[in-house]
Amino acid sequence: MEQLDGYPDANGYAVSASGLVKRFGDVEAVKGVDLTLSKGEIYGFLGPNGAGKTTVVRMLTTLLVPTSGGATVAGYDVTREGQQVRLHVGAALQDAALDDKQTGRELLRLQGRLYGLRGREINQRISELAVLIDIGDAIDRLIGTYSGGMKRRLDLAAALVHNPEVLFLDEPTTGLDPISRNRVWDEVRRINRQLGVTIFLTTQYLEEADALAHRVGIINEGELVAEGTPAELKRSVGLDVIVARVDGSADAAIERLNAIDGVQQVDAYESELSISVANGASLVSAVALALNEGGVNVRELTLRTPTLDDVFLQVTGARLQEDAPQDVGENEL
Repeated sequence: MEQLDGYPDANGYAVSASGLVKRFGDVEAVKGVDLTLSKGEIYGFLGPNGAGKTTVVRMLTTLLVPTSGGATVAGYDVTREGQQVRLHVGAALQDAALDDKQTGRELLRLQGRLYGLRGREINQRISELAVLIDIGDAIDRLIGTYSGGMKRRLDLAAALVHNPEVLFLDEPTTGLDPISRNRVWDEVRRINRQLGVTIFLTTQYLEEADALAHRVGIINEGELVAEGTPAELKRSVGLDVIVARVDGSADAAIERLNAIDGVQQVDAYESELSISVANGASLVSAVALALNEGGVNVRELTLRTPTLDDVFLQVTGARLQEDAPQDVGENEL
């Protein structure tokens, strides 16, 4: 990936974290996370609610102080140089803090003033951002009349008004319909491509991480358990995946499946077996036979290429759940 110049990070990274830990009482919500973001990349931080995603973002944006470890963002230490970090980042967190009684233009103007921009600079930035987020004449309407997708895009503009070097997006499409979600995806790509902004994107949507991220990190129970490009992560599962939906337990057949030449890994989740193989077409019959010999009643047997959900299942032992509880400590601030 082409590296962008001009950021004051001697290490060459837009974000760098080492041994990042956060405890809330006796609960360790983040357990020694190490990660780096190259300048100009989109990094997808994937995991269920409760995994530690939001807690990591809050430490990187100086909203939480790490218990131990450290991080730099745009070259500034998040603990010792918090003010500089805040001047160089933008953040659109889970709940958009928008005043329904303001117009979009009034909100962006206020945001510009808070960052010390002057009248002419603010007007120029608003004109640029209105085009970038494709909000049109709605910029002069009350925010209370906006759809959910429009509010998300306006929140993106507010986070960009001061030309940040790093943009943090914490689950930016949660609760949006598919059309609005795709519009937000388009804006994220445009921001990255046209402005060269480094984007740290947390999400619980596998498709979102696959569609947007240059690299993906998977966090589970406070630990970074896998990292790589979406293609690399999917290749780590195997060339193909055979999925068997069964009645009852398939424990009796797992040993037989693992003994098949070409089977790389077998993961069981509830009434589903995910069998990672090198050549699925040549092994479907052998898998079906092994299940039958194990006394397993197979309801459905399918062959497909790996997805990020298969990666998540392999590294965590569970499917990605979108209705898990919130991060520990999230409501304690």
